[in-house]
Amino acid sequence: MENNKHLIICVGRQLGSGGHDIARMLAMDFNAKYYDRELLNLAAKESGFSEKVFEQNDEQKGFFKSLFCMQSSYPNSNIYHSNISQESLFQFQSDAIRKAAAEGNCVFVGRCADYILRDMPNVVKIFITASMRYRIEQLLAHKQMTPKEAKRFILQAENDRASYYNYFTGKKWGCAESYDLCIDSSILGMVETEKLIANFIRKHFNL
Repeated sequence: MENNKHLIICVGRQLGSGGHDIARMLAMDFNAKYYDRELLNLAAKESGFSEKVFEQNDEQKGFFKSLFCMQSSYPNSNIYHSNISQESLFQFQSDAIRKAAAEGNCVFVGRCADYILRDMPNVVKIFITASMRYRIEQLLAHKQMTPKEAKRFILQAENDRASYYNYFTGKKWGCAESYDLCIDSSILGMVETEKLIANFIRKHFNL
């Protein structure tokens, strides 16, 4: 990797795979800024719209439905008198991602960052998966629900995430050919998985 270029790590993840925690560990490992939901705040600042607008549509393809639901809470908002669209929200978020990526080493979680930053140098694209059993166990450790409810929650959330990614990138979410490395965190556990990914990145960029 050229000395004057910084490292950009894009992490895609299945729900319950530990992708968020692994991404945080990678950020610490490479002295990088970590961006997950923080991107919503950056996009709000970039656009001038409320962060709630981006929260309602975070990795979901359903802007106009959520906009309608928000109308009673924000009856006087200028957003209802503008030409804002889901594509515009995506553009604002994309601009925020590019701006953050230009500032130094960073780790992005989801939000099509791998596609948005595809033309930048020193980008590595990781996808973290895990067995359904493992993901259900992870969800049950944090939420009060039955295993059946947890599985349904996972499938619905991933359907939304995939629809969003596929729509805006023209690619297939989770498909191996879209990433530099795909790995199952349920085999080694999150800590060892992060170490393996970090070693892969170091070898990939000769760090």
